[in-house]
Amino acid sequence: MTEKKELSNLAKQLLGSSGSLQVFTQSEFDEALVLAKAEIMQVAIETTKQAIYIERQACADICDELASEEDEGETSTALKNAGNAIRNRMQSQKVQ
Repeated sequence: MTEKKELSNLAKQLLGSSGSLQVFTQSEFDEALVLAKAEIMQVAIETTKQAIYIERQACADICDELASEEDEGETSTALKNAGNAIRNRMQSQKVQ
């Protein structure tokens, strides 16, 4: 004869007031896990792209700032060109 066991208070809190637990098959769990991993990877990729974009923008701004501190000449022109080159590269990689 199967005896019904009482759930501990912790188990009741974790399972909610109904005391029931939704059970999945291994294949359902595996499918959900694959989808969750894909979503996590997508968020990680987009976040990394955005961080790189922000860092490149900061680098271009630093080049502009340094160029403005220089007298007009080779160094100033090189810094302006570097800032523009960074921004031009960023256009093709802009995060939506």
